[in-house]
Amino acid sequence: MKTGEKIKGLRQAAGLAQVQVAEKAGIDQGGLSKIERGQTTNVSLQMLRRIARVLGCCVADLLDDEDMKSPRKTAA
Repeated sequence: MKTGEKIKGLRQAAGLAQVQVAEKAGIDQGGLSKIERGQTTNVSLQMLRRIARVLGCCVADLLDDEDMKSPRKTAA
């Protein structure tokens, strides 16, 4: 599941509107909408922390499942 889908699902499960999450997190509602729709994929860690705090979860709960599975390449 993608980050935006996770955020939307957690937000809806909490019974919160986008505008409520955006206001509490101190971010733009339009930006949150773009994240949820997958139009913005490069979300800062700071923004993820703010959203996670409002949704009552940790940042890892918001991350794309594919990112969690992919092995990280290290420099040789």
